Amino acid sequence: MDAAVKQSDRSAKAASPGRIIVVRHGRPVLNREEGPRLDWLAYRDWWSRYEQSPLAEGQSSSDALVREIPDDAVIFSSVRPRAMQTADHLARGRSVTRNEVFNEAPLPPPRWRVRYLPKTWNKIARVVWLMGYHGGDEHISQVRLRASVAADLLVDAASDGRDVVLAAHGWFNRMLRPELKKRGWACVYDGGDKYWSYRIYQRK
Repeated sequence: MDAAVKQSDRSAKAASPGRIIVVRHGRPVLNREEGPRLDWLAYRDWWSRYEQSPLAEGQSSSDALVREIPDDAVIFSSVRPRAMQTADHLARGRSVTRNEVFNEAPLPPPRWRVRYLPKTWNKIARVVWLMGYHGGDEHISQVRLRASVAADLLVDAASDGRDVVLAAHGWFNRMLRPELKKRGWACVYDGGDKYWSYRIYQRK
């Protein structure tokens, strides 16, 4: 009888998908708070350098996040250095699957004759991108499609009962939220959008 109960418990666990833990990368070397003020063209160059920026030294994730990640978790990241290094830190020597489908949504600046700090350009570029401007980069509709594909990858990876961890980017992680919701996943922990923050999703 006990053996039958144990087998039933194992079968139930196998049928239940794991959690999906979506993490924002750590703090990059290139600091959006710093000057000088840039015109739109210089900001485009700054954003290109930010996309290739590694993590700043001397930082790590919270102990709480590390405790959430079991030894058999499936770990993904985008192909940007800041996300790859974040995933490697969380993986603690385990393999990480890199995929450009998880890359950040672009930040194309409008061609305004003004100079702003990078952090201000970030906000302006995000607003105009959400309104449909793309400046030759990915259109918002393309990134929404990418987020849909990304959500399918995460859900499929969680289907065998193991937890899935994604180290990606602030805005793209937000775009994953409605896609996961469409697939019946609820956010059961919301850690916000700061560096090293994370959200946990479970199947309803």
